[in-house]
Amino acid sequence: MDEVRMNSTTLGVFAWTELEREEGKYRFDWLDDVFELINSNGKRIILATPSAAPPAWMSRAYPEILRTGPDRVRRLHGNRVNFCWTSPVYREKVRSINEQLAKRYGHHPALMLWHVSNEYGGECFCELCAQAFREWLKARFEGNLEAMNQAHWTRFWSHRYTDWSQIDIPGNPYGETANQGLSLEFKRFTTDQIVAFYRAEVGALRKHNASVPVTTNLMGFYGGLDPWKLAPYLDVVGWDSYPQFRDQPIDVRGWAKAALTHDLTRSLGGGKPWLLMECSPSSSNWYPVMNLKPPGMHLFETLQAVAHGSDSVLYFQWRQSRGGQEKFHGAVVATGQDNTSRVFSDVSQTGSALDSLSAVAGSTTTSDVAILYDWDNAWAIDGACGPVQGNKRYFETILDQYVPFWEAGISVDVISQECEFGQYRLVLAPMLYLLRDGTAERMRQFVEGGGVLLTTYMTAWADEHDLTFAGGIFSPLAELFGIRVEELDALYPEQKPCVVLPRGSHFGVEGAFEVLGFAERIHVLDAEVVGSYGKFWYGEEPAITRRFVGKGEAIYVGARLGHDFNEPFLNSLAASLNLRRNYDAPTPAGVTVQRRVGRESEFLFLMNAADKQAHLAPPERPAVEILSGKPVSHGITLPPYGVAVLRLE
Repeated sequence: MDEVRMNSTTLGVFAWTELEREEGKYRFDWLDDVFELINSNGKRIILATPSAAPPAWMSRAYPEILRTGPDRVRRLHGNRVNFCWTSPVYREKVRSINEQLAKRYGHHPALMLWHVSNEYGGECFCELCAQAFREWLKARFEGNLEAMNQAHWTRFWSHRYTDWSQIDIPGNPYGETANQGLSLEFKRFTTDQIVAFYRAEVGALRKHNASVPVTTNLMGFYGGLDPWKLAPYLDVVGWDSYPQFRDQPIDVRGWAKAALTHDLTRSLGGGKPWLLMECSPSSSNWYPVMNLKPPGMHLFETLQAVAHGSDSVLYFQWRQSRGGQEKFHGAVVATGQDNTSRVFSDVSQTGSALDSLSAVAGSTTTSDVAILYDWDNAWAIDGACGPVQGNKRYFETILDQYVPFWEAGISVDVISQECEFGQYRLVLAPMLYLLRDGTAERMRQFVEGGGVLLTTYMTAWADEHDLTFAGGIFSPLAELFGIRVEELDALYPEQKPCVVLPRGSHFGVEGAFEVLGFAERIHVLDAEVVGSYGKFWYGEEPAITRRFVGKGEAIYVGARLGHDFNEPFLNSLAASLNLRRNYDAPTPAGVTVQRRVGRESEFLFLMNAADKQAHLAPPERPAVEILSGKPVSHGITLPPYGVAVLRLE
């Protein structure tokens, strides 16, 4: 650990059976020894609670703690996170073990952070959860069953409930699968149960020492938990980053996806530094193909997280397990290897780099641009029976609009509908199918106050209960954007209409751009037409509009378009708003620049996500390249996956 400059260690994530092999019989001697070893070497400890992996003795003695699937069959002991969120027995067992840990280690000088459980997620469909769901619904609708029926339109298909006890958890393949509003409520309920479970865990820890900060490891855009509901209860936000190799090596877009998730994590913490809580120095056993990271890629991966706001690089795992599900998962020290391995050398290189970047710690990022990704919206879109079956590509659309800003080196926050808009100059809200109460008014205020708002097809179709608006598609935003949306055309692959922007377009973009799957037919009420459909049966009808409102502007893009449109269009929009790029010189394709600002210094992270060398002109201000310690007087050359970190003078 000294050789790779590792200064902290996470312990106990799945250690329940090592702490309590029999009910009520605790053994901490081994953990005491590890605490003493780490503390005596001047390192700090992040101690986890073990709730993610209940022991076999508990599952046998108290089978009600085990999770029940949507088929209403209780699962057998095994795997991990296989427990019921609602079970009072499990909550009591977790409270007990957490209090034991807190009493023993809560005041230990080496303890710096509580790592609460691990990667919270999943649903339980047992009767305890069903009853809790009924009570949750009753509270949400203030005991008014008719209001609940109205909100979920249960008159359709004779789904009306006449007693709360008739409500079951939706999702059973042999039961209720056709009430999208109720399914959306169950997603919200599960998030609330997870938050309540987390808060109960924290309560047991803080009973003995409230000064030690707490967190848990999130999973980015994971769909089973709305992290905006959990984030207020985290002292610091963190996530587990594993940029994924699928059926080909990771490409520039894959690194953009990782960057987007880093930006989400930073945004969840209110812009404060966050923690990279897990990564792999080589590969991961659950990748479809365990492709190795070539030279330089691991340093790029870790410094990308730092560039986007992380103040840590933590690994799963230190020493590779010899057995179990993750025995082939990457580790700093692989089985049978020592400090002479390539991977150990890569981790050592990262440690040296982080040492040289100590001044970056605590610095922050300010963004003029925000992209709105909303979990309620994602759940509602995924559950909607139309306009296509299966994936509507909501996340992909978010990424499509993020990539041009990332490539241009323009910092971006990721927000939800409940976040404030006013601090931004540009807000992108594509495919905002579900519009919560109050969002339309806040959008109007944002635009009137000088903000630019861009949204797209499949926006404002349904309210927070997933009921379509009585005024029709887009009706809550019709006045703001000055258009009326009549209908959406879901296209077959062989149908290829285009959107045409004429010469002299305000945005400096012209030509024909192919529509990819979705095209809305809209009518202009009080807006300027920027682009129209080309040859098709609705050819020459408006497709892209803009409307000036107050001091701002509302832009509507009615068709799904590709990177050939998004890149020039969004770059032109950024130029018209004079959005500051993080680097004042042009950057080659695949090179991005991120900025962090401290009390005394500004830091620029120049990162080459491409697999070929790139050259950049020097910045206008004098700068020192921190990793090498050399002043930047000439251009900067970045090899594939190369990184340079500049401190501006």
